[in-house]
Amino acid sequence: MIKISTTLINPILFNRNRNMKRIITVLLILFVLQAHSQDKTKAADKTTKTTSPAIESKKVKSPKTIKTASGLEYTITEKGNGKKPKIGDKISVHYTGKFTNDTVFDSSVKRGVPYDLRLGNNEVIAGWEEAFLLFQEGDKATIKVPPALGYGDQARGAIPANSTLIFDVQLIKVTEGVKPFDVKGKDTLKTPSGLKYIVVKENKAGETTTGKKVTINYSGFLKEGKCFDSSIDRGQPLTAEVGKGKLFPGLDEALSLMRNGEKAKFIIPSQLAFGQRGGGPIPPNSDIIMDVEVTEVKDIPIPVKFDTTGITPKVTASGLKYFEIKKSGSTQQAVAGKKVKVHYTGYLTDGKIFDSSVERGEPIEFQLGAAQVIPGWEEGVALMSIGDKFRFIIPSQLGYGEAGRAPVIPANAQLTFDVELVGVSDDGQTPPDDSTGGAPHDHNH
Repeated sequence: MIKISTTLINPILFNRNRNMKRIITVLLILFVLQAHSQDKTKAADKTTKTTSPAIESKKVKSPKTIKTASGLEYTITEKGNGKKPKIGDKISVHYTGKFTNDTVFDSSVKRGVPYDLRLGNNEVIAGWEEAFLLFQEGDKATIKVPPALGYGDQARGAIPANSTLIFDVQLIKVTEGVKPFDVKGKDTLKTPSGLKYIVVKENKAGETTTGKKVTINYSGFLKEGKCFDSSIDRGQPLTAEVGKGKLFPGLDEALSLMRNGEKAKFIIPSQLAFGQRGGGPIPPNSDIIMDVEVTEVKDIPIPVKFDTTGITPKVTASGLKYFEIKKSGSTQQAVAGKKVKVHYTGYLTDGKIFDSSVERGEPIEFQLGAAQVIPGWEEGVALMSIGDKFRFIIPSQLGYGEAGRAPVIPANAQLTFDVELVGVSDDGQTPPDDSTGGAPHDHNH
């Protein structure tokens, strides 16, 4: 039973009113779109998990019900011989949740996908936290959770207030939690901003990171030692651009101090992290600790601005201005209901790039007509066919309006986008990609 959600911030192009279902790392701000492809990989990985425990279990001949001091009751019906979890470990479980009248309100078994959680992170109700620390891999059990260890006097969806809950559970797998870097005996350094860091592994010959695209493995901890996020746990390193304002300030500065192949521990004060608002599992005004290893450094492809010389712009009734830089002649047009794949670079009126799929080396996908992008994009992309290159001049009312999108897009900002349509497909399919395997495009017309 999930207690909290770690869904945080939508990518820059997505309408802020859309209910995004993807969970993205708390480390990224508005416009790191790589999470889109990472989440698809993660979802695919979860569907491949088996519904059986990795180790054998035996039925208990005479199951006994035990009641703990907190009021939790549990009965082990099958006994496994695998690892026993501890605080900080990740576990994978199957469960069926019922009321005392046997009415089922939730079931991972029915969905066919086990539920993963980290113990000690308050991701689940207190009854689950306590119960799974009593089990080991392969155990099947029934647990009875009183209201005080469940949702208390608060109704939660289909669960009424003051409900006693029954769960049939199976502990499938225990994965040892990420361990913080050992920095015993090492010096702590401090930058003028207040960022503290400890070099764990130095590589003076490594390539510097500022202005580059870096791939890192990281684990983030609160000061009391709780791990709130880890690329190592997910098996998905993070790739991001350093010095472009696309990470929260403390991490951006931290990475700028590193070279390829280096490891360091960073103590990031709250004002350089998530400040008074906090975010997801990070409470307001929290200093955080980041263990970071840089595994790869690459140059960022430089977008080439479309040349509009001699091209007369067209203006739609809504106020959208566009230049037809290249017309491919393709009959595959972007229409509402289709999934489209585009490369783009976005500029402010001073010519500054605020976001670019070209820099990331990966086009984005979205469903046209589903309010997943700003209105100027909905209208503009619908004018294109596969292979077309257009420049859009989007007035603020078709972009982010009076609110803007801090910290990058000001209020009432006019935005310029150089856009190339590289794929169109029916909804639910991956658009065919006319680009060269995700390599940067030559954006000259």
